[in-house]
Amino acid sequence: MGDFKDSVSKSVSETVNGSHKFTIKGYSLAKGMGAGKCISSDFFTVGGYDWAIYFYPDGKNPEDNTMYVSVFIALASDGTDVRALFELTLMDQSGKGKHKVHSHFDRALESGPYTLKYRGSMWGYKRFFRRITLETSDYLKDDCLIMNCTVGVVRTRLEGPNQYSIPVPPSEMGQGFKEMLESEVGCDVVFQVGDETFKAHKLILAARSPVFSAQFFGLVGDPPNLDAVVVKDIEPSIFKAMLLFIYTDKLPDVHEVTGSTSMCTSTNMVQHLLAVADLYNLDRLKLLCESKLCEELNADTVATTLALAEQHHCTQLKSICLKFAASPANLGAVMQSEGFKYLEECCPPLLSDLLKAFASGDENSSLLSGRKRNSSSVYGLDLTAEGEAAESGNPNGRRVRRRL
Repeated sequence: MGDFKDSVSKSVSETVNGSHKFTIKGYSLAKGMGAGKCISSDFFTVGGYDWAIYFYPDGKNPEDNTMYVSVFIALASDGTDVRALFELTLMDQSGKGKHKVHSHFDRALESGPYTLKYRGSMWGYKRFFRRITLETSDYLKDDCLIMNCTVGVVRTRLEGPNQYSIPVPPSEMGQGFKEMLESEVGCDVVFQVGDETFKAHKLILAARSPVFSAQFFGLVGDPPNLDAVVVKDIEPSIFKAMLLFIYTDKLPDVHEVTGSTSMCTSTNMVQHLLAVADLYNLDRLKLLCESKLCEELNADTVATTLALAEQHHCTQLKSICLKFAASPANLGAVMQSEGFKYLEECCPPLLSDLLKAFASGDENSSLLSGRKRNSSSVYGLDLTAEGEAAESGNPNGRRVRRRL
């Protein structure tokens, strides 16, 4: 068989709606003008056509002997086979909201929308309201009637693949700002970070970071004419990465910043960058770092990443780290990592969180499998290799030492 391409198209029918409010003041004076004689509203336009409301105070048909008033909506401009939906509302002027409504919009029409064949075609009611009843009703007040008319003109269009298009390239704003940073054109502040210096633009930094905004243009700390800043406790490569994000709105490439492509270097840089993002209130950078750390999560990095998430209030990252570390497939390797030793020494509450996550996962697993946990291990999992001593918490919260 030869090559062929699938094609699609879609027909969409919808209405273009518009309304007109028609007030008849001096109703009693309009009576007696004769059957077939009408009062017309001004023209109003809906769906590219002109329309008008015709009110017949003595009725449209002579045979009704002025017993009824008639109301019609007429196509007042040139057109053929104009399909439309209509709604006529006689307003209750007592405030009770009991309007008299004739509508196509709130019900399915067996024969579809009404078709007006040519200019002057009308839709409406010859016996819209018995006149003696109308004149004693709440619809007539101070010799005034108010009607509201809604017209919905049916339009049908065909949707298919767009054969004509002008390609728009992606934004180059970030690249432009990055080149401005690298060229140092217009820079008005210098940062001393360790043994390196970085030039930047105060306005750009202030626009991106509330901390820089307060530092350069607020009432906090440094004077407004500050042109040199010493930055402590941040590595030059991390500060450079932060500047690249501020100017480009992208997570910097680790190779561009450090010259390395190793996973270990990448994770380490992103961990430090997350801390700096939190320090300078760069929320988007913080989220980008969290996302990147999730991608690079493994048994060697999860413990340090968990501690970092706890320290900088990254609730999503913390939850993911706990689930990863508490997995029976990962927990043994995690406990042998250098990061886990750090958790034991510096973050005891996180060990409790990890134990809870493991217990929760183990209980769910037991419910699914229907098997009891092994009583010789902690929550049913043997965490140590043969012949090694290990410490772990038992269900009663005491530290126990065991040898296998």
